[in-house]
Amino acid sequence: MFAQLSPAPRPGPGRFPLGSFRAKFSFRNRPEMTATPAPEPPVHLPVLRDTVVRWLAPRSGGRYLDCTFGRGGHTKAILDADPGALVLGLDKDPEAAPAAAALAAREPRFRFLEADFAEIGSALDKVGWDRVDGILIDLGLSSPQLETPGRGFALRHDGPLDMRYDPGSGETAAELLDRLDEREIADLLFGIGERRSRAIARRIAARRPLSTTGDLRAAVIAAVGPRRGRIDPATRTFLAVRSAVNREPQTLAAALHQAPARLRQGGALVVISYHSGEDRPVKHTFRRLAAQSEFELGTRRPIRPDEDEASANRRSRSACLRILRRTTATEPEPVRDEATSR
Repeated sequence: MFAQLSPAPRPGPGRFPLGSFRAKFSFRNRPEMTATPAPEPPVHLPVLRDTVVRWLAPRSGGRYLDCTFGRGGHTKAILDADPGALVLGLDKDPEAAPAAAALAAREPRFRFLEADFAEIGSALDKVGWDRVDGILIDLGLSSPQLETPGRGFALRHDGPLDMRYDPGSGETAAELLDRLDEREIADLLFGIGERRSRAIARRIAARRPLSTTGDLRAAVIAAVGPRRGRIDPATRTFLAVRSAVNREPQTLAAALHQAPARLRQGGALVVISYHSGEDRPVKHTFRRLAAQSEFELGTRRPIRPDEDEASANRRSRSACLRILRRTTATEPEPVRDEATSR
């Protein structure tokens, strides 16, 4: 949970261009020319990276909180933006730990805590930061989470029906679906915007116990039919179940309650959401606070990826970024020894 993953370097070109005579003929029988390269680990591209940095506006001595460290893409961008900026990263996923440890080992301006971002207040208290200059909450899954078999997040990987951000605690998606009755499952799906929630819930209940992601997807397809367009018919179901397993609405509500009060004057809270169930509470909270004299909206409309980013990173296409800025001074902070507070 500690370090930033820079985009993995692309494999260098071979000794000769692919279409060259020598590549085709002189070396065509060489084993090394036909060997299959080992698959590269998934690369996480931070969504709206430049926009995040522009609104957080890192400065020397400024303190910034990355509530969803993941593989560290946004954290590294903040650190790179100013050589004096300090960043605290949080993440409850233990698979983020190697990246965080690697970044902390080479960057003394970075600290990391294994914590849920519902614990913003206690995390800042733990490192001695009363107020910060910027807070980022990126609600999306990282590419490694989606692409790693066995986590249960991805539709295309048939594996255990888990979906927990922290595999060491809480009930799995399989256990949740086995515990809920048919009506509760339908309500869960309807809450995320699935119009065919009753039919899907009926199939899930009839096919229990479900043990794999393939089992869950098959139940959805049996209820609504196969894919007819670009979006897999089980997408919303997976989203709803993942959200319930990890208590995402409750976590977001707790973060939105704590974060604004921990901003310094001029500090920004930046939230990136990926569907209406996430964006709606962010929008309403920001508007309510902006109606007071202490805060203002960064923009009237959410910021979305441009065509270039959406094309390069298809998972960014649904991203929606909102900004809340504190306009009035907060209570003065007690004087701290910077050497210990870092």
